[in-house]
Amino acid sequence: MRVAFGTDERTGVTDELAAALAEAGHEVVLRLEDAPWPDVGRRVAEAVAKGDADRGVVCCWTGTGVSMAANKVPGARAALCTDAETARGARRWNDANVLALGLRLTSATVGREMLDAFFATEPEASEAPNIARLDRG
Repeated sequence: MRVAFGTDERTGVTDELAAALAEAGHEVVLRLEDAPWPDVGRRVAEAVAKGDADRGVVCCWTGTGVSMAANKVPGARAALCTDAETARGARRWNDANVLALGLRLTSATVGREMLDAFFATEPEASEAPNIARLDRG
């Protein structure tokens, strides 16, 4: 899978997350580091919305800023997650295509668990009508 990855601050956790993506066999097509959080969220979301990447991962201190910036891009559905079950649900019920993570509280272990859940889960067919409502605004 092609993944766009961005963070406004390179840390040990972001290095671990990037390594986890590669270890899982994903191709990182955009790696944006140490850029302002609004640019990180927007550029990763644009890559996903344009089809240059299948999914995206964005990080900032709380995860809120990159999530807000990503969600301003039409076609991007960023979900701020704190654990694997939330990441799994964001895919299953909301068809999120950008995973937003806060660096303040996310450990490398929990981050890897969220990546595994996010990339292994597909949307439930029964949610298609609800997901379609998002596109209508």
